[in-house]
Amino acid sequence: MKKFVAVLITLCLMLAVSSALADKLTVSAWDAAFNGSALQAAADDYKANVDPDFELEINIVSGSSDVENDMTLAGSSGDYSNLSDIVLFQDHFIQRYVADYPDCWVSLDDAGINWDDFGAEKLSYSTVDGVHYGVPVDNGTAIMAYRVDLLEQCGYTVADMTGITWDKFLEVGKEVYAKTGKALLSMDGSGNDLPYIMLQAEGKSQFKDGKPYITENEDLVKIIKVICEMAKEHVLILANDWTGYVNETVLQDQVAGVMNGNWMIPSMSLVTENSGKWEITTLPTLDGHEGYAANGGSSLYITANCKNLELAKKFLAYTFGGSTETYDNALRKGGVIGCCISAAQSGVYQEGVPFFNGQAIYSKIVEMGAHVPIVEQNDYHYTCRGYIGNAIQEVLMGGDVETALKTAEDQLLFAMGL
Repeated sequence: MKKFVAVLITLCLMLAVSSALADKLTVSAWDAAFNGSALQAAADDYKANVDPDFELEINIVSGSSDVENDMTLAGSSGDYSNLSDIVLFQDHFIQRYVADYPDCWVSLDDAGINWDDFGAEKLSYSTVDGVHYGVPVDNGTAIMAYRVDLLEQCGYTVADMTGITWDKFLEVGKEVYAKTGKALLSMDGSGNDLPYIMLQAEGKSQFKDGKPYITENEDLVKIIKVICEMAKEHVLILANDWTGYVNETVLQDQVAGVMNGNWMIPSMSLVTENSGKWEITTLPTLDGHEGYAANGGSSLYITANCKNLELAKKFLAYTFGGSTETYDNALRKGGVIGCCISAAQSGVYQEGVPFFNGQAIYSKIVEMGAHVPIVEQNDYHYTCRGYIGNAIQEVLMGGDVETALKTAEDQLLFAMGL
C-alpha cells in the first residue's frame, strides 16, 4: 500500500510539473530595453489573446556573443540540454551556424507563417537551402536622415535629396559644411559599415560565388573613391571608433545627416533640442536611383532543446509572425521596428513622429525594407568590413585606392584560406 501511495504521489508530481511546463517557453536574448521589451510585448499579447496560462521566461544575456557561444558549445558537444527553447540570433551569423551545427535548429516551414508578408532580403538570412528557420524581429533597414533646417539654409529640401547621385550628395555636402560647419554624414571609421550599405544599395556584394569581390568590383572601387573624397572635403566624418561615432558625430551635434540602420534613431533622439528638425528618405546611389539597404537585425529561432515545439511555433507565428498588438507594443515600449509588412500598417506605425518633423517614419521604414535587394552574404562579412576600413584609412593617408583595395583583398583571401 505504501508503495502504491508513493508511486501515485510521484505520478501526480510528474503530471503537475508536466502541466506547469505545458504553457511555458524560455528564450535567450540580449539588450533588455530593446529585445527584452519586444519579447515581453509578444508574451503579453499571447497570454491575453491566445493562452491565459502562457508564460515566457526571458533570459537576458550580456551580448549576442553569449548566445553564439552557447550554440557553439551545444552543437560541438551534441548536448542541447542547456539551451533555451528559443534564441535570438544575429542575421549575419546564422547561416554559418546552421551549416556548422544543423541539428541545433528546428524548421519553421510548418508554423503557418505567411512568409510573403516579409521583405525578401530579411528572410534571405534565416532561410537556408529553402528552409525557414527564423522569424524576423528587428528591422535593420538603413535610413538616410537629414537636418531639414540646415538643408534649408543652403536652399535644399529632403525631396531634393531623394533619388540623387553620390556626386550630387558631395556637392550639397560641401555647401552645407561651408555654411553651417557641419558634415553631411558620419561613420565609424574603424569598423566602417558605410561601404557595405552603399554597395548593397547598388545591389552588389563584397563577395561573389563565395570569394572576395573587391578589386574587380567596379561599383565598390567607385564607392571607396567617393567615401575618401567626402572625407577629404569635410562632407564625411570618419570617427576613430564606434563610441566616437555615436558621441562625437551624433550626440555632440556635428552632423547634418545620418545614414545607418534605423536602430540609430534612439541615439539621435537623445539630442532633444533637435526634435522636429530631422526627416528621413532613401539612400543616394552612384547613378541616382533611390537606394535601399539594411545593416544589422536579428531573428528568433527554435532550438533542439525545445520540448514543446507546437507551442513555440504557435507563439512565434502568432506574435512576430504578424500580430499588430505585438508589433505596436514592441515599438511603443522598446523602440523595436518590426518586419511584417501588414502588421506595420497599424495606426501606431502610421503615426507622425514629432522628432522627425511629423513624418510617419515607422511605416516608411518597413515599406523601405521590402525593397532592400538580396546580396550575397558570407561568414567573413565582418572580417571583410575591417580590411575595407583599413584600406580607406590607407587612402586617406595618401595611398592609392586600387593598391589599398588589392591589399584588403589579399588579406581577406588569406583569412578565408583561399
